[in-house]
Amino acid sequence: MDLLNTLVDKGLRRELPTRDEALAVLATSDDDVLDVVAAAGKVRRHWFGRRVKLNYLVNLKSGLCPEDCSYCSQRLGSKADILKYTWLKPDQASQAAAAGLAGGAKRVCLVASGRGPTDRDVDRVSDTIKAIKDQNENVEVCACLGLLSDGQAERLREAGADAYNHNLNTSEGTYGDITTTHTYADRVDTVQKAHAAGLSACSGLIAGMGESDEDLVDVVYALRALDPDSVPVNFLIPFEGTPLAKEWNLTPQRCLRILAMVRFVCPDVEVRIAGGREVHLRTMQPLALNLANSIFLGDYLTSEGQAGKADLEMIADAGFEVEGAGELTLPKHRVTTGGGCGSHAETGCGSHADAGCGSHEGGGVCGSVKVAAKEQAKDEQPSEARTDLVAVRRRGAGTDLAPNA
Repeated sequence: MDLLNTLVDKGLRRELPTRDEALAVLATSDDDVLDVVAAAGKVRRHWFGRRVKLNYLVNLKSGLCPEDCSYCSQRLGSKADILKYTWLKPDQASQAAAAGLAGGAKRVCLVASGRGPTDRDVDRVSDTIKAIKDQNENVEVCACLGLLSDGQAERLREAGADAYNHNLNTSEGTYGDITTTHTYADRVDTVQKAHAAGLSACSGLIAGMGESDEDLVDVVYALRALDPDSVPVNFLIPFEGTPLAKEWNLTPQRCLRILAMVRFVCPDVEVRIAGGREVHLRTMQPLALNLANSIFLGDYLTSEGQAGKADLEMIADAGFEVEGAGELTLPKHRVTTGGGCGSHAETGCGSHADAGCGSHEGGGVCGSVKVAAKEQAKDEQPSEARTDLVAVRRRGAGTDLAPNA
């Protein structure tokens, strides 16, 4: 397929695909999905070999969030029967992190529900970072605390944080449909604050919320323009008790196409399969390792994930290896240039106007791709609702039970 050969060549050169090309990946048929995986896998292996980075989540504060993000089980008004607790003490968080690190994780992600941290919250998290790093000198720590105020990113960096996560989640054009208590611009601002403070920026998306192919391409191109070092790809977990509980829009093949598109647009970036892989990829999870070079080990914030032992067996059986603590995750050119994909002018990491069929405002989907996308939409059946796969977390942080790692 000429499209895939072109995308592989561009990926090896870190050249930005056109919007037409990105949309065409999403419009490929299920019959072609293995060809798509094989092509994107060449790009993944070129930049990351067969290494898989393991990350481990610690939910520092669960539930009772004042924001109304429709996808979230911790949102304002959520009726999801999740764990609810206030801040873990630093030693409790450190103990929780130790389980993931013992399982092979090299990054710990410290997450707290809420609009954003107060200065006192930043102090709490700073103490927690110190407690974790005192016990594990080489561990990477990523904080995910919501919207940042001026100076907070710098304080987290001084406390030893290596990275900051704040996802864009969906396209700017549809953001107001899923959240009303803050804006897309607020999220962009926080990612930029993290970058400016010298933190490794981590920002990604959620697929499966009813968005169009154009929305998916919009958000991935926006992420490339922001230039994070890691891009988590979440697949919506439709929690009962949330507004999106009935949104079962994904098939395993659709998830693979989305991951492939992200890899082609962000070839030399850590692409992480995040929440929902067990729910939507199911038995096709090993194929996704050919596209992404990073996963979360064990459980998520409020839902249970695949058993940590099964994660490790899956990686080995698929012919991959767990990335060691002493190995660089990112290609050397991203590390030596202070992160990012180098000069935007040299690599094509430009705005929507520089990429494909025109500006974001114009929506620019050229005719042949638009027709193909419509035909694909006719053929693609939504995933059967598998509510049995959405298990609320009852172990680990905030409980007396051992974590899954």
